[in-house]
Amino acid sequence: MSIEPAAAPTAESASRFLSQTIRDMPPSGIRRFFDMLAEMHDVISLTIGEPDFTTPEPFTRAAIESLEAGETHYTANGGMIELRRAIAADLEARHALAYDPRGELIITVGASEGLDATLRAICNPGDEVIYHEPCFVAYAPCIRLAGGVPVPVATTDGTDFRLTAGMVEAAVTSRTRAIFLGYPNNPTGAVLDRDELAAIGEVAARHDLVVISDEIYEQLVYGSHRHTAFPSLPGMWERSVLIGGFSKSYAMTGWRIGYVAAPAELMAGIAKVHQYGIMCAPTAAQYAAMEALRSGAPYLEEMRAEYDRRRKLMTGRLNRMGLLCFEPQGAFYCFPNVTDATGLDDETFAQELLREEKVAVVPGSAFGAPGAGHVRMCYATAYEQIAEAMDRMQRFVDTRRVGP
Repeated sequence: MSIEPAAAPTAESASRFLSQTIRDMPPSGIRRFFDMLAEMHDVISLTIGEPDFTTPEPFTRAAIESLEAGETHYTANGGMIELRRAIAADLEARHALAYDPRGELIITVGASEGLDATLRAICNPGDEVIYHEPCFVAYAPCIRLAGGVPVPVATTDGTDFRLTAGMVEAAVTSRTRAIFLGYPNNPTGAVLDRDELAAIGEVAARHDLVVISDEIYEQLVYGSHRHTAFPSLPGMWERSVLIGGFSKSYAMTGWRIGYVAAPAELMAGIAKVHQYGIMCAPTAAQYAAMEALRSGAPYLEEMRAEYDRRRKLMTGRLNRMGLLCFEPQGAFYCFPNVTDATGLDDETFAQELLREEKVAVVPGSAFGAPGAGHVRMCYATAYEQIAEAMDRMQRFVDTRRVGP
């Protein structure tokens, strides 16, 4: 008796095993654009949101020395206590925040893992989480993966993409569980001052909401702006989760080291998600992070000064060519309006600019509907490359300009 061979599986048939949540989730608009770049040459890329600087040598040396010393095993689930103490001391010195490194602070695999673990710990099925758009592309998907319902609030260039307490208040319902803040902002470079944050805090207190504050760019601010850590505001510590990390400020994106700080009762839940998903953050990377806190201040200041120089170049050139862009005071992005000057939507602008002038930018709609008509441009790129990219963009815009 012969047995017929089983039909070869197809991608189409295998997709039925995916959850409906995943099937309904669109892929990242940023990653799709990166795939296009991979097939092109001589492109000036202003797309990737990471420092162009190499990790400072002392940080790398600390990791190498830990490996050579045989430190190749798991650390404590929450991370090395020495690193947690160092982060707690840094937060106290810079923001007057007091966290117990044993029960109120954990080391995560980048800030992204901290974001995901926090939402999973906080959200019940159907809970609403208010967040602002444009924003980091992972916010809404992570809320959905945690069982929550994303509630976007649109910010615009008319107010320099600042979220206001009134906007948050208008979005609150009986199902609201949390407010999610991401300032300094990716992709816009927007910041919020202390009074604006305090007003949002009053909304959170009035409705008894938890506030998750993603402050990964907090040390990359410019001009007169001074960053305020949300939990440092009066009455906010007990209802706040602070997410931070080393990737942006210390040029350590590939090391994947972040942290979460929260009151013990909240942290106990976040730590449960962390311990079942991640044994611990990479050991060598934790040694590198400790060295960053020990000796990294001069490197951070040098990088920040260079970002500021590039920021001024890019913002000035964009506005002079008619692509209106407010002055970003944080992170390392400009978010100009491209539609008003050219008549092109952001997707078409980005695709044609890439094809004709080999300059890569990210369509603003990848960061939420309010980003439409804009593009994200990262100035964590060599000054000379930015200058050349601006020359190429000028040529492109001149051929597309509409109106007087």
